[in-house]
Amino acid sequence: MLNLSDADFQRLYTYIQSHYGIDLSKKKNLIVSRLSNTLASEGYKDFSSYVNDIVSGKDKERTITMLNKLTTNYTYFLREIEHFEFMEKTVLPALAQKHQKDHSLSIWSAGCSSGEEPYTISMYLREYFGAKGGAAWDTRILATDISQNILNSAIHPSYQEEALSKLPAAWKHKYFTKKPDGSYTVSQEIRNNVIFKTFNLMDPIQFRRQFDLIFCRNVMIYFDQPTKDALVRRFYNATVPGGYLFIGHSEGLNKATCPYKYLLPAIYQKA
Repeated sequence: MLNLSDADFQRLYTYIQSHYGIDLSKKKNLIVSRLSNTLASEGYKDFSSYVNDIVSGKDKERTITMLNKLTTNYTYFLREIEHFEFMEKTVLPALAQKHQKDHSLSIWSAGCSSGEEPYTISMYLREYFGAKGGAAWDTRILATDISQNILNSAIHPSYQEEALSKLPAAWKHKYFTKKPDGSYTVSQEIRNNVIFKTFNLMDPIQFRRQFDLIFCRNVMIYFDQPTKDALVRRFYNATVPGGYLFIGHSEGLNKATCPYKYLLPAIYQKA
């Protein structure tokens, strides 16, 4: 296993935190264990050369690949189902009433990874608004991640059966097709309802519309408190009055600085 000097470790985690908000200042052993094989396979003889390439900023996708290795997060359809139940019973009826004239929703899956979250949202939207003349409603979801490679896997989805195990059997039959290799792909109608874009959550949020609902779950666990507070303020400014923010159940917001109103565990609303 290659040695990571304290100086190179500091250079690396400082660069990652300043550009991506991810705090790895106490993760030296994790960095060494998860990246040593990668460095060897890419021909690096030491960490110093690798860190030089990362902090140069010349190969963004190499950096994103590194971050994915260091922040691996297991995901699946219907993860933290309480959010989707609240969305179905409370949020969607409220949005249907609010948007009865323009028939246009604005929902953002921030840090969408390989697509399970936005596709799950899309299935709920299809079920709910399909009974209300779904063709008249614009329910397209914005789904963003910093990695184009991970977005490519979401755009051309292929999921193992384990990832679908929490879904109702009827949805699995209705919205998925089993491929010859045993994996599953998502139906075209669900895929067409999700717009994937690369986006770094450290950047200013300047999308065309404010959002009725923002999902940002199990992303901020890697941020320090000032970074998290600043991101939540940006989310708040990008949320319509009465709109919602869903975060991961393992995450928490600073009560003293959070501009949102707390509703339920991991569910917040803009007054």
